Formats: sequence, C-alpha cells, structure tokens
Amino acid sequence: MDFRTIVPISKATESITYYTSIVSLGSCFAVNMAQKFAYYKFPITVNPFGVLFHPLAIENILQHTIENSPYTAEDFFLHNELWHSFDFHSDMSQPSLKEAIQLANSQQIQLQQALQEASFCFITLGTAWVYIYNSTDTIVANCHKLPSQHFSKRLLSVEEITESLSHITALLKQFNPSITVVFTISPVRHIKDGFFENQVSKSQLFAALYPLITDNKSLYFPAYELLLDELRDYRFYANDMVHPSEMAINYIWERLVATYIETATQADMKQVDSIQKGLSHRPFNPETESHQQFLAQLQQKMEAFTMKYPHIRF
Repeated sequence: MDFRTIVPISKATESITYYTSIVSLGSCFAVNMAQKFAYYKFPITVNPFGVLFHPLAIENILQHTIENSPYTAEDFFLHNELWHSFDFHSDMSQPSLKEAIQLANSQQIQLQQALQEASFCFITLGTAWVYIYNSTDTIVANCHKLPSQHFSKRLLSVEEITESLSHITALLKQFNPSITVVFTISPVRHIKDGFFENQVSKSQLFAALYPLITDNKSLYFPAYELLLDELRDYRFYANDMVHPSEMAINYIWERLVATYIETATQADMKQVDSIQKGLSHRPFNPETESHQQFLAQLQQKMEAFTMKYPHIRF
C-alpha cells in the first residue's frame, strides 16, 4: 500500500546537458535549485540582483537588462548608511552611491550575457502581494526595512500577473528565441501575510500562470505540488516549519533531474558528486600515504572529467 499521492511529471522534450547554460530567477526556492545545479557544475547564473519575490519585480529587472538601460544615481536612495534601490534585494546595497551604481550595472551585464547564452530560464514566483512606495506610487521589489508607513500593500490581480508573465516570456523569447522558459511556484508559504492571505496569493499566481502553460507559451515544474501534495508532512520542513528541509529540497531536485536532465548527463553527475565529496573530505592526517593516494586518484578523476568537459573547472 502506498501512503502518498505521487505527482506525475512528464519527461521534458528539451533536455539539459553540461553544455546547457541556465538562468534561475525569483524567490528563495530558485536559489535552492540553483545551488544544486552549481554543485553538479552546470553553467548557471542565479539572481544577479538578489532574491525577487513577485512577478513585477522580475519583469522590471528583465526589461532593464534586455533594453540595456543602465542604472543611474536616480535609482538609489540612502538609508541606514547604505545605498539601496527599490528594484533590487538588500544584498545589492552598498556603502557608497558609486559602488551601488557600478555593482548594479555590472550585474546587469552579467545577466544580459547569461540570457544571451541560456537554453533554459527557470523563474520561481513567490507571492502576489506587493508593496507600493507611497511617495512615488511605484511597486517595489524590496522595502529595505524602511518604516512601514512609507508603504501600502495590495494583492496583484490575476490579469496583472498574467500580463506580467506574458511580457516576461515575450521579452525573453525576443531576446533569445531558443530559450525555454520554465515557471515554478515556490512551495514556501508567506505566512507573515496571513495563512488565508498566503493561499489567496498562491491561487492568484496559479490562475495567472495557467493560460501561459495551456497555450504552450512556457513550461511548468510542480515544485509547489511536490512539497504540499506529495510530501505533505512537517518532517519535510526546516526548523521554521515554513521552508523545505534539505531532504525535501533533495527530493524535488531528483524529480527536476528526472524531468529535464538528459539520461547520459545524469551518469556524469554521479562522477561530479564523487569528485565534490572528495574535495570536501578533511583527513585526520593529511601526510599519510593513503591520503596522498586518495588525492592522486581524485586528481585523475578531475582530469578525466575536464577532458570530457573542458569548460568545467573544480
């Protein structure tokens, strides 16, 4: 007897190999999957502007990047001795305005180059709730811990989200016609918005995304369903009982691998895993002959792999 409901996922027609460049954008779950890609040495660029939670923030970054519109001093403000932008995550904030502008424009160049080369772009949507900066009546990507009275909060409509996601897809396809766009909805619950409000938010994202998927304009990977419908147990959550545990992340990663990564490449991933584990090994006595033999064998493994894939470095 099977005590869980397995979420069926069809094998993708487009596959990922070690020559496939990938971009991952969006909420913190996008980072979880990108870390797995990076561990296995796939060429990936993840959130050059930091974590972005809602679709309009992702759309804004992509439009700036694809239109090659540089950031200037007008895009930043000083708060708590750091220069921030309402377009980015606080990870991008810098102690000087010059540094903030330089970092933003260098990250834009990085993202632009990555999108030009990418075969896949994974976009993870976190929430439909947005904050509006009252002084300018603009939707922000991050509030940077400014006092709450500076902002108003509202829920994006299904129509607004659909328009944003359609524009994101069109921008990417126009910039790189060969790119495959894969949307996911983060399984992380934004319970600070409220339990009911979180459900409404996720529902708006699903309803807005549905027409794009059914019209085959984009693909969808069911990360949300895997955690909340298939695993659906608190042992698959981290200590905060909100974010997925390492076990859950590993399981979702396994399902993503089975869906998108070429079978032959999966065999090569086992070699990478063996090398990565060898590189992280810390011996009690590094001077022993057995450890020197271990290092020599590890070096041989790396050389054999980089001979097959010259662009990969350990």
